[in-house]
Amino acid sequence: MQVFIFHLMPYTHMDLNYESKWRSSWVVMPNTEYDPEKGHVLYNRYLDELELAAELGLDGIAVNEHHQTAYGLMPSPVVMAAALSRRVKKAKLAILGSAFCLREHPQTLAEEHAMIDNITGGRMITGMVRGIGAEYHSMGVNPAMSHERFHEAHDLVVQAWTKPGPFEFHGKYYNFEYVNIWPRPYQKPHPPIWAPSTGSTETIEWAAHPDRKYVYLQTYSPVKSVAKFLNQYREVAENKYGYTAESKKVGWAAPIFIADTDAKARELAAPHIEAMFNKFLNLTFEMMFPPGYVSLETSKRMFAHKRQLRGGVTVDHLINEGIAIIGTPDTVRKKLVEAHRLIGFQNFLALLQFGTLPRDLTEQNIRRFCTEVAPTLQALTDKEYMGLSESTRALAA
Repeated sequence: MQVFIFHLMPYTHMDLNYESKWRSSWVVMPNTEYDPEKGHVLYNRYLDELELAAELGLDGIAVNEHHQTAYGLMPSPVVMAAALSRRVKKAKLAILGSAFCLREHPQTLAEEHAMIDNITGGRMITGMVRGIGAEYHSMGVNPAMSHERFHEAHDLVVQAWTKPGPFEFHGKYYNFEYVNIWPRPYQKPHPPIWAPSTGSTETIEWAAHPDRKYVYLQTYSPVKSVAKFLNQYREVAENKYGYTAESKKVGWAAPIFIADTDAKARELAAPHIEAMFNKFLNLTFEMMFPPGYVSLETSKRMFAHKRQLRGGVTVDHLINEGIAIIGTPDTVRKKLVEAHRLIGFQNFLALLQFGTLPRDLTEQNIRRFCTEVAPTLQALTDKEYMGLSESTRALAA
């Protein structure tokens, strides 16, 4: 199994009582709440944390993109990946992901990802995302055009990476007389593409298509939901497209916290993980699902799923549902090994800093996860996975 550290880079100094003034920490919270001097310290702290995880032997580092929010200070994950690209010598760098379709000129992101792929000698992973609903408010893009723009931006970028240029590209949203990017990617035919999601049927079917077979990554979900969505990827591959999906094509991202006892881990993590889910992830319905962003069927499914993560979430709920894995190294190992036996994912992303978790606890968490848990996960293969049919039966029982 590949094991990555995933970082959101939240603004930990956010006023947690903001709801008396603003309805969300996304889009509408004034940027006067951001202090650049504190931001300077946070950015450098977060880069140190990612470099530490790489030094301690994790397979990769993952960053992502969000706009106009204290939840994540990475409107450009390319900047973070570039800052890491020279100092991190072995670990892969995953941008999970870049919202190509929110840009008027996706070629610029194609060029930047190719640059990092060249600098690292082929250690770049590209995540392609549509961006969550709030991003469409931030960037002034019509969410009803989300899927079409996403598919067209994807096609443009992949062609830019793989076809000899210059050539023309003419679509509904993007038109270029010259597609001729310099540099070309280091990896052939292009960097691996991953598709992170919270459970969109459209994303699962798109990622599993035989023309792509991209890694599908499930985020922030109860372990039973993770199993359901990753099994759906396998079922779509089998029943709709006629092939067997490899376990290396599915992954899971989850918050992790480790301490000497389960009780101590719960106590230390509680205020910070609850702040993440109740404050940093507080989006109104129209921000999360603006009209046209997803199909009605997917909207119903995702809203039912997200209801478990909206307001009043407790650390006990997160632990009991398997949304967060919190406890001693032995507890965390056992839960992840059992989840792997049920689901068979071969990519795991550990969120080792979350919400307001301070520097000292984050560093302790990184060190303990990397030395006491990750080696066990890295040794897991498909031999331990029970298989799709057994997994489906176990979930139905």
